[in-house]
Amino acid sequence: MYEIMSSDEAIRLIRDGDCICVNSFVGIESPVELHEALYRRYQRMQSPRHLTVVSSAGFGVWDENRNAEGYIREGAVDRLICGHFGAMLSTKKLVLEDRFEAYNLPLGCISHAIRAQAGGLPGALSKVGLDIFVDPRKEGPGINRLSIDNSLVKYVEVDGEEFLYYKLPKITVALIKGTAADRKGNISFDNMFMSGDALSICQAVKANHGKVIVQVDQLVNTPSRPRNAIIPGCLVDAIVVTEPEERNEAYTALTGSFEIPYEEWGAWNEKIDTASTKPLKNSAVGNIIGRRAAKELRVDDIVNIGIGIPEMVSRHAKKNGMLDMVTLTVESGGIGGFPVSGEAFGAMIGAASVYDMANQFDLYNNGGLDICFMGALEVDKEGNVNAHRSDGAFAGIGGFANITAKTPTVIFCMTFNTKGLEVTQKKGVVSIQREGSVPKFVEQVRSVSFSAKRAIANGQKVLYVTERCVFRLTPKGLKLIEAYPGVDVQKDIIDRLPFEIEV
Repeated sequence: MYEIMSSDEAIRLIRDGDCICVNSFVGIESPVELHEALYRRYQRMQSPRHLTVVSSAGFGVWDENRNAEGYIREGAVDRLICGHFGAMLSTKKLVLEDRFEAYNLPLGCISHAIRAQAGGLPGALSKVGLDIFVDPRKEGPGINRLSIDNSLVKYVEVDGEEFLYYKLPKITVALIKGTAADRKGNISFDNMFMSGDALSICQAVKANHGKVIVQVDQLVNTPSRPRNAIIPGCLVDAIVVTEPEERNEAYTALTGSFEIPYEEWGAWNEKIDTASTKPLKNSAVGNIIGRRAAKELRVDDIVNIGIGIPEMVSRHAKKNGMLDMVTLTVESGGIGGFPVSGEAFGAMIGAASVYDMANQFDLYNNGGLDICFMGALEVDKEGNVNAHRSDGAFAGIGGFANITAKTPTVIFCMTFNTKGLEVTQKKGVVSIQREGSVPKFVEQVRSVSFSAKRAIANGQKVLYVTERCVFRLTPKGLKLIEAYPGVDVQKDIIDRLPFEIEV
């Protein structure tokens, strides 16, 4: 039976050595008060310690002094297992300083491994991750020199087929944020942007005889409609009621509490951009790439669009009339709306449906998308892509590996080089004013996020769209299929590549 507790009381349920699973997505829907109560307790008692923390998509709030950053920084955590570290501003730096063990697994594979535990299974099989960095025959999931646990990802063969086997430590504590708890302890997510892995996490914790702690904005007398109660009260140990964080009125558009017609998506997105501390840059380079990439969309496509430059695709799809003819999706579980950029990434304007994250990755893993638009840090002569690790910086693979593994058409949206690149376009003619000092096309990528060899074997169509040209992946490597007006093929493209290409 659940109990109503203060955050400080609830955190006492956590013991040294526990494995905590957090239900959040990059920078949204993290149970901030629970994390900060844990930090307060650690400061007072140096306990709980030796913690493992698991999160499919990470659990930051874009602030190095809030949420879990404090207790991680001061040594409460021995091991982190996350799909993405982007919103965890101090933590992702500490990872590279070898302060604790840290592992990066594809977001969807963590989600499915959590669901496997919920069903009493030790792990989950997947073809996602084969021949990229997480494959133990390559690098494995460890990010730093301390991270040598080889039990998390194993290469296996079943009935003559190759798989990776993802296995998480037993989850013993759930930290969840919901909207409301009714008098039976049932938890609804009505004002949340997503429910993520909440139910699977709770089921896994109870299977492991652990504790489920839920932070909510309110208690309600009337029980939720059964379909709206994502977590049944019988799975809950502690409910913590907190004052809801203030949200700019623009963000109310993301909860699904009122209908937003397609015609209003743009207006609401502008409001959110204005309110965000991380607005999307509307650069000439981004517009060139987004405009060209959007031409690959077809009527009735089911689509995923990544963070950064790829986000310009949706803007140009709206301008050319295609946005209303395709179905957009986002990893957190939203489908049929307009994905938000910046600090609220993971939320959707006007979503038709928001379901469990594990179900979204079922769709991605089985090739249910028609096309995806992803960013890239590096591309090598074979067409392999590094999208998760740069020199001295690390964000993580996120859902990238799941999304690109089987989608029939994969479009990488990237600049030809970076750090100082200046480009203009007038009347369709591209003018390169200044080249960037850091090349993105390299002899060999630093780490493989996308395997060209496996894409060729899968028969996927792969394009690399830049601000000056478009390449296509072939069995021989990259082939130049398009140079934009104003671009000198020899001087601006071929001479700047460290390898030969087909022309």
